[in-house]
Amino acid sequence: MSVEEPRARGVARVLIDETAIQQRVAELAAHLDLVYADTDGQAPPLLVGVLNGAVAFMTDLMRAMTVPVEIDFMAVSSYGASTVTSGVVRILKDLNDEISGRRLLLVEDIVDSGLTLQYLLDVLRRRDPAEIRVVALLKKHKPDAVAVQVDDVGFTIPDEFVVGYGLDYAGRYRNLPYVAVLDAAAIAAS
Repeated sequence: MSVEEPRARGVARVLIDETAIQQRVAELAAHLDLVYADTDGQAPPLLVGVLNGAVAFMTDLMRAMTVPVEIDFMAVSSYGASTVTSGVVRILKDLNDEISGRRLLLVEDIVDSGLTLQYLLDVLRRRDPAEIRVVALLKKHKPDAVAVQVDDVGFTIPDEFVVGYGLDYAGRYRNLPYVAVLDAAAIAAS
């Protein structure tokens, strides 16, 4: 965190500042441009954002990519208003179009237990896409997480509850331009 960067009320500390995020997003975009450079007559890759948390990351990522892309969104729920995943995943919004034969880039905000991502990958694979690649802004270092496909990771973080840059607690803090650890008092007060 830079000295001038203000912290929002309820934030204990900034884990990844805005500059580091934007630099890493640019690096991921450049890498993905190389991955998808050879179109070989195929449709552009379909970026599938997992709502609501991946919106900030996906927006910055697709704007930094130079290859043509298309976008769609899915919404799932596994947290509710808790700081711990329930382990039960529900699809709240599905894709708009058919994905059979398409190259998918699943864009995740965070991989925590891996259960939500595992569920999404299972659902999407049954729809017969040509390939699925997964890019996540954050991946928690959790020894008990399920082994799940994650091809590109922005940052590996400790097992702490984080907010900002699209990630929320009870619908708040998504608008912060950095990733931060939430103060325990802020959690207790809500």
